[in-house]
Amino acid sequence: MQILTFISLIVTMFFWGGTFIACRMLAGSVQPAIAAFLRFAIASVVLLVITRLAGGKLPRPSGKQWLLLALLGATGVFGYNIFFFTGLHSINAGRASLIIAGTPLVITLLATIFLGELLTPRRFCGILLSLAGAAVVISNGHPGIILTAGFGPGEMALLGCVASWAAYSLIGRMVLTALSPLAAVCYSSIVGTLLLCWPALHEGLLQQLPSLSMTDWVNLAYLGVCGTALGFFWYYRGIKKIGAMRAGVFINLVPLFALLLARLLLDETIHPVVLGGGILVLTGVTLTNSTGRKRPGRK
Repeated sequence: MQILTFISLIVTMFFWGGTFIACRMLAGSVQPAIAAFLRFAIASVVLLVITRLAGGKLPRPSGKQWLLLALLGATGVFGYNIFFFTGLHSINAGRASLIIAGTPLVITLLATIFLGELLTPRRFCGILLSLAGAAVVISNGHPGIILTAGFGPGEMALLGCVASWAAYSLIGRMVLTALSPLAAVCYSSIVGTLLLCWPALHEGLLQQLPSLSMTDWVNLAYLGVCGTALGFFWYYRGIKKIGAMRAGVFINLVPLFALLLARLLLDETIHPVVLGGGILVLTGVTLTNSTGRKRPGRK
C-alpha cells in the first residue's frame, strides 16, 4: 500500500531532521570526518544484523552491480559528507540548507531525463511549492537574508552535496532493479565507511575514540541506526515503490522537522510564519504524490 510508503518516508524525514540536532551536539567534541566514519560504521553493522535476522544473506553482486554499488558509496556517503562539511566551513547552516533544499528539483529533472519518470504539471507545481516552503522554513521567515549573499567556494561545495545525493537517488533506482533496498543500502554503507576511513584516521580517529563521552555515543548511535540504517533503507524502499521523483520531494520536510526539533530540544526560537512555510511544504509533497482524478471511461 502506498500509504505505508508515504508514512515510512515521513518518518525517515523526521529522523533526518533529528540528525541536524545530533550533529550539532557532536560538533564541539568530535571531528567531522570521525563522526561521519563512526556513523556509517555503526549503520553497516546494524544493516548486517538486520539482514541476518531477516533470515537471508547478502546476494553476491555481479561485476556491473559492484560498480554501481561503489558509485553509491562514493556519492551518497563519502562525497555528500565531504562536500557538506567543506561547505559549512565557509557558509552558515541556513544558507547551506537552502541550497540542499534544491535537491528534489534536481532529482526530478534528472529522473525525467534519464529514467523516463513522468513529470506532470501537477508534480512540477508541487515540487516548486515544497521548495518555496522549505526556503521560508530554513530562513525562519526571512528568505531574502540568505538569498542576497554571494556565491563562492562554500556554495560550490554545497552544490556538490546536491549532485551527490541526486546521483545516489538515481543510481539507486537502477540498482534496485536487481537488488533489494536492504542489500543496496547495506553495500553502499560499507563502501562509504571504507572510503571515510582514511579522512577519519587523518583527523585522529584512534586518538579520539577513548575520549568520546556517553552522550557522544548516543548521538552517534542515533545517526547510525535512525539516520542511516533505517532512514536510508526506507528512502530506497520508497524510491523502488513510487520512483525517485516522488520519494525525493519528501526531502523538503527535513528542514521543517529539524526546526521543530530544535525548538523542542534546544529551545531555539522560531517565528509563526514558519508554520506557513511548513504548510507549503506539505501541500507541495501532497501535490507531487497525488495522481489526480481519472477521467470517466479511462482505466
